[in-house]
Amino acid sequence: MTAMCGVLMALALVLSYLESLVPVSAAIPGVKLGLANMVTIIALRRLGLRPAIIISVGRIVISGVLFSNLTVIIYSLAGAAFSIAIMLLAERTRLLSLVGISICGGVAHNLGQVMVACLVMENIRIFKYMAVLAISGAISGALVGIFSSVIMKNIKI
Repeated sequence: MTAMCGVLMALALVLSYLESLVPVSAAIPGVKLGLANMVTIIALRRLGLRPAIIISVGRIVISGVLFSNLTVIIYSLAGAAFSIAIMLLAERTRLLSLVGISICGGVAHNLGQVMVACLVMENIRIFKYMAVLAISGAISGALVGIFSSVIMKNIKI
């Protein structure tokens, strides 16, 4: 299990780096594709909660140290924590497909980051931007869910 987590964390880091090369957030601040979240959602579904958390936190900390800064790490950890919690709840209801679970995770990730921004900046008006982030989170969550479903059908983990 340790080796599998290491391999998946490395894959998530590569996807995170590739995503940093695509300037989506230049057009709309705070919007990302979330490619590395494919690894997290597959790990959550196939390996369980603990490996998904280890992979997600490890990827965030390492990519934060390599490619960004402490502020980005804090926002990313908050988004990931909220996202994983919501995806776990959605998974346990057994009402949603993997795409639906991923959409919930994408929106929850953005909500977690906005909540931290409101606390840090002591300004509740930041929540106005959540409408844009909810739409982008739903779209990227749907794409991540679709890609994750295809991957899970074709690769045995």
